[in-house]
Amino acid sequence: MVKEKDPAFVRFKGIEKRYGKVVAVKKMDLEIPEGALVTLLGPSGCGKTTLLRMLAGLETPTLGDIYIKGKRINDTPIHKRNLGMIFQNYALFPHKTIFDNVAFGLKYRAASKAEIQEKVENALETVRLPGVGNRMPSQLSGGQQQRIALARAIVIQPDVLLMDEPLSALDENLREDMRREIDNLQQDLGVTTIFVTHDQREALSMSDNVVVMKDGFIQQQGTPEEVYNYSVNHFVADFLGHSNFINATVEEKKNGFLKARLEDNSVCLVSPAGDFVSGDKAEIVIRAQKMTLGHKKDFIQEEDMNFFFGKIVDRSYMGGEVSYFIELSPKKVLHVINFVKRAPYRRGDEVYIQVDPFHCRLLKS
Repeated sequence: MVKEKDPAFVRFKGIEKRYGKVVAVKKMDLEIPEGALVTLLGPSGCGKTTLLRMLAGLETPTLGDIYIKGKRINDTPIHKRNLGMIFQNYALFPHKTIFDNVAFGLKYRAASKAEIQEKVENALETVRLPGVGNRMPSQLSGGQQQRIALARAIVIQPDVLLMDEPLSALDENLREDMRREIDNLQQDLGVTTIFVTHDQREALSMSDNVVVMKDGFIQQQGTPEEVYNYSVNHFVADFLGHSNFINATVEEKKNGFLKARLEDNSVCLVSPAGDFVSGDKAEIVIRAQKMTLGHKKDFIQEEDMNFFFGKIVDRSYMGGEVSYFIELSPKKVLHVINFVKRAPYRRGDEVYIQVDPFHCRLLKS
């Protein structure tokens, strides 16, 4: 019988990692397709870096198996796994030239001097730093050093590219530039890439798939749009951006939406997604960016549109947008983020908040 090809390029099967009594990764199954950029996203201590280090061979799984291209690699030495690795601190050799840094992995692959020269020059061209081979790392900026680390990782033509918080040491402008750089490079090379970060903007802007982790477990896996717009639980919705959570009880359907009764006895129309029935206790999740504001005196009710009244108690001006905190009652404050179209609203302003029912989603409470 011919064995079927494993559809997963990288596979974690029942993988677990313990440090004494501490379980960092708990019986996890994960499949990564060839050519995809998959991000492991979560807070510190969620297990994302441990998972990456087990794939790299820097940690040994307590239980389970890891496969690359259908081959079990648990016992394969690090240097035979053909992985490119990029770390937060660049990990360049300060006493070696840029050329020798990039060529480091090739020298252990029996490449000739001519091959090394050609491949290093090509890698430096790819990261847009040609002609810097004779310089030392200290002569380059942080962003340039990170590009050299990227060149060193891709020069060996790895099966899988591993990135562990590679942008966290850069300032915000450089991070944005490097996000685009890595995204474009990965698309051009088509190399299977696993990217570890705690920054949801990085995950959402770069990934084909996002794996959200907490306490060693996968909470949700899907495209950036799926995990952001259709979060499966409170943690994912809260971790991915700015969300408001309102306790409610599900009632009957109305005009294609579900009616949800709030604790103050008001009604909110919500998306009918999910298997909710009348009487279910739930949380309404509303993203801060999905609501719009207006002065209370200008309010005109629109059919099938949710609205709330409140007072601005705090705000943060961020240039192109403003973050508002609006008190609806002594115990309820909503967070609203709006683009600046005119003069921002001020603290103390009486406002209305309006939100389309489609942007109000239910989670089991």
